[in-house]
Amino acid sequence: MSGRSHHGYRDGKEGPRDSGAGGTGVRSNSRPKRTLVVGVGNLLLKDEGVGIHAVRRLEQMQLPDHVQLIDAGTSAIDFISDIQNADKVIFVDAVKAGGEPGSIYRLTKEDIAARTGSQLSLHEIGVLEALNMAECLGGCGEVVIIGIEPKEMTWGMELSSELESKLPELIECVLTEIG
Repeated sequence: MSGRSHHGYRDGKEGPRDSGAGGTGVRSNSRPKRTLVVGVGNLLLKDEGVGIHAVRRLEQMQLPDHVQLIDAGTSAIDFISDIQNADKVIFVDAVKAGGEPGSIYRLTKEDIAARTGSQLSLHEIGVLEALNMAECLGGCGEVVIIGIEPKEMTWGMELSSELESKLPELIECVLTEIG
């Protein structure tokens, strides 16, 4: 067992009736954006696993049908197909940006790509590689990275007290992105 969870969205619902010009009653093509939330991290290294902890909390919530949650562990690249098929991808990960532990960041794929190699964490490299591969294979939708500054990245499966106390705020940021 890989320790990854993969919760699918149900996308079989038709859009609302169009009440536009002529009142034709034709179904519109509007539908909720298929949103993928990808938790990235290593659960064995305390705060490095914050993305996984966040996805596990989100799994306990009632989310819209168009939202898919993925525990990607340390390998976002394994989910290229899911990334390509989503209208919006939200990565949740520990991001070392030099702020205070628990600082929350909202980044785009361009923000990650603009950082130099020495500033990228292994997960950011993995996320960037996954996004680049998805682009090469036909593109992907909107991408947002919700990151939180880690405090402890030593052996252990629990979050530091600073990140544990900020987890509800981190999850709220993800819920805001979901819409």
